[in-house]
Amino acid sequence: QVQLVESGGGLVQPGGSLRLSCAASGSISVYTMSWHRQAPGKQREWVATITSEGFGIYLNSVKGRFTISRDNAKSTVYLQMNSLKPEDTGVYYCRRPGPSELWGQGTQVTVSS
Repeated sequence: QVQLVESGGGLVQPGGSLRLSCAASGSISVYTMSWHRQAPGKQREWVATITSEGFGIYLNSVKGRFTISRDNAKSTVYLQMNSLKPEDTGVYYCRRPGPSELWGQGTQVTVSS
């Protein structure tokens, strides 16, 4: 059973940066992968997707600030987050969509002064 493990979250000031990692215990090379987040008291929302070919798609509110990437050799997906805002606060989850959908356990990101 493949597992996804997120890391890299933390507390950062507005305008700061974080890089999240999602490490898979098996190969992800043929899969589209995505990042989602859930703010306190809100529903989980999609943030970004990367296709197996490496094409990134973004939520409008993070476009130009976040970059999704992947290293198939390391079975890892990244989310580089720059110019962070308080509204980016939440638990960030990695997901492998599809019939055998997988979610990671999440990593907390807090943007606050």
